[in-house]
Amino acid sequence: MKETLVPTTPHVEGDDDIGAIRDIVGFHIRLAHGAVYRHFCETFAHLDLTQKQVSVLWLVDDHPDIAQTDLAQRMRMDRATTMAIVNRLQDRGYLVRGKSPVDGRKQTLNLTEPGRQALIVAKAAIAEHEKWLKSRFTAKEVRTLIELLTRIHD
Repeated sequence: MKETLVPTTPHVEGDDDIGAIRDIVGFHIRLAHGAVYRHFCETFAHLDLTQKQVSVLWLVDDHPDIAQTDLAQRMRMDRATTMAIVNRLQDRGYLVRGKSPVDGRKQTLNLTEPGRQALIVAKAAIAEHEKWLKSRFTAKEVRTLIELLTRIHD
């Protein structure tokens, strides 16, 4: 009698108990997202900032006077969500709104000095988080992973 081998997925503890779900790509993306998000939260606990808030600070720093609508597009978020994040960051003194010199209907966004300082600390935490994440892959695998994930979200 020939023995049937059940394929296993590396790094999934108890894999033999999950059955056919081990072949579902979305299942592994969800597990990976959960692990990355947990590590991010641990790394950022002292900052009291969310991933989206850090992304907003970073984009505003990279694009001074960015319009809030342009920020929403780049973040791939709706205007209401973007406005809520901007409001929270402005309430904390990290962002200031201004009027666009090009289009008076648009508001511009810029970092304050406390916002710049928070971003400096956040970037150090991101470097630590990225080091943890990328340590699981070779440099070539990281490039491939980014390319493959981009296919999903673009």
